[in-house]
Amino acid sequence: MTKPFVALARALRGPLAGLALLHAAPGLTDEVGRDALTDLPAAEVVILGEVHDNPWHHENQAAAVAALGPAAIVFEMLTPEQADRVTPELMTDAPALAEALDWAESGWPDFAMYAPIFAAAPQARVFGAAVPREALREVVAGEGGLPEDAPRWGLDAALPAEQQTAREAMQAEAHCDALPESMLPGMVRAQRVRDAALARAALRALDETGGPVAVITGNGHARTDWGIPAKLARAAPGISVLSVGQLEAAPEADPPYDLWLVTPEAERPDPCAAFRG
Repeated sequence: MTKPFVALARALRGPLAGLALLHAAPGLTDEVGRDALTDLPAAEVVILGEVHDNPWHHENQAAAVAALGPAAIVFEMLTPEQADRVTPELMTDAPALAEALDWAESGWPDFAMYAPIFAAAPQARVFGAAVPREALREVVAGEGGLPEDAPRWGLDAALPAEQQTAREAMQAEAHCDALPESMLPGMVRAQRVRDAALARAALRALDETGGPVAVITGNGHARTDWGIPAKLARAAPGISVLSVGQLEAAPEADPPYDLWLVTPEAERPDPCAAFRG
């Protein structure tokens, strides 16, 4: 499965002014170096963003996780059923873990990039936050698919018009402007459902383990203005949250993360070629 990672990374560079919601430490919107990832501010939930196919991002996540020593790790890439297959013995056995997760059929980048994150915290419980594809198809089509707890996450309410417009534009760019315009509202709905699923999994992990909880996810879900941090602020405002974004180029404005860093860009083929073919 080819994913337009470069376009998505470009779309995540510019936040909407005035929408940032900071939770871990007010005033933190700072660029940091890689060394800072091993000495992050304390928080109950630490969200580590990524561009999915960038190996530097996964190396950084592994370093952060090793230093954090989390009681739990939530992966955007895993369903709850997949996460339940992970045992302590598998955490440091990359080939066996990849097989247990059926990673080769998942559509995510090479497991070799993700394996060090598991191995960095072999004591951690693993939680999955992926939404079933069937449910996402229903959400995109506007035919239901919303979770039973939709009101808890604000999924039953329309977004402010400015945010809706911005998010539709980001979805269009992330998909190389190849999607029908009529499909864009559904894609935004699906993103919101996935934000909620990640926040829900993080809260469950915190409740069952006591934390801290590390969340491995794309930069879009790590955004403080409308991603996981915003969902957690709505559902559990007393929880401390730190969001770290990883970018491939210097942003034009302050990115929507508590802390952020710029890394080399991953080598990749033209992500839009599949849409043109």
